[in-house]
Amino acid sequence: MQEPHERIVVSVGGSLIVPDGIDTDFLKRLKDLVLKKVQRGYSFTIICGGGRTARNYQNAAEAVTPLSRQDLDWLGIHSTRLNAQLLRNIFAGYAYPVVIHNPTIDIETEDPVTIAAGWQPGWSTDYVAVQIAKNLGAHRLANLSDIDYVYTADPKTSPDARKVERASWPEFRKLIPESWDPGLSSPFDPVAAKEAEALNLEVAIMNGAHLEDFGNYIDGKSFMGTVIS
Repeated sequence: MQEPHERIVVSVGGSLIVPDGIDTDFLKRLKDLVLKKVQRGYSFTIICGGGRTARNYQNAAEAVTPLSRQDLDWLGIHSTRLNAQLLRNIFAGYAYPVVIHNPTIDIETEDPVTIAAGWQPGWSTDYVAVQIAKNLGAHRLANLSDIDYVYTADPKTSPDARKVERASWPEFRKLIPESWDPGLSSPFDPVAAKEAEALNLEVAIMNGAHLEDFGNYIDGKSFMGTVIS
């Protein structure tokens, strides 16, 4: 069992919040789980991705006029902030009163839930999550996305792909690209991975659709997903 009063950083993929429309069932289940853990003494900092909202705005903008990578990045960032404001309102009464944009500032709060979003172009929400973990002195980061495990290759195209249940940071970094790009398909931002390794941060990657696994991870029980440390 993990120590009480631990603050856990959680990166929630936008594909979970807005897979097509807003997934209110997922949001209800996430709120219920988080508040149950809050009653046991845990606290949470939740970073939101952009999901379908970001892609819709980016595609619409590009259909009208060519945009720079930075402009497209800003649309994605503001989409994460809209999703984050949604979560902050859902956790009203428990959450810090404003959404955190800058992950490097000191946040003094006794609120059990803090909501954060994207900061600036060139920073993925994975990297924001790692920086917040660094700032808070958190030891565990849960990355909730739409994949069950990290694999040795893309299981959609490689029949020999094997799931990875546990890996060291050097082992994990061999499986992903060396640099990050906003359009990159990777289970975790490579730049964020380097920073997490330097911080000796534990990152658990799991499918957020199965929130019982997230709950088991918090409690130190077995779960379906990949632990990198």
